[in-house]
Amino acid sequence: MDKILEKEIIDFIETEYWKSNLQSNSDIFTLLKIDGDDCEELLSKYAEKYNVDMNNFLWYFHYQEEGSLTFNLGSLFFKNPHNRVKEIPITPKMLTEFAISKKWNVKYPEHKLPKYRFDMLINWIFLLLVIISIAIYL
Repeated sequence: MDKILEKEIIDFIETEYWKSNLQSNSDIFTLLKIDGDDCEELLSKYAEKYNVDMNNFLWYFHYQEEGSLTFNLGSLFFKNPHNRVKEIPITPKMLTEFAISKKWNVKYPEHKLPKYRFDMLINWIFLLLVIISIAIYL
């Protein structure tokens, strides 16, 4: 088995996105200015390419969900999962270590998320009210 080097991981990331001057301890998502689905897609391709078991991965420690800053009206009243925990940056060094071990190996701090996503419930109620209002006036 060939040894996986950080340079290979950095090249993989920069091929998927763009040249970004990533270093060993760079916060990948902050440096690339990506969130949500883009992060998920990058990690999915990474896991497939390097055969990394992502079963222990908890997205909300690493990035916001798609559109959470612009479309999540409910987050004005209730924090989304990402805003309930301390963010843990993902670096090329980490991805290299996990590619070698074939396992996502972040030790997440103890935490508790609510059973229900009240921020999303508010979004659905708001959307329903908008649809009803439009239907009434048409």
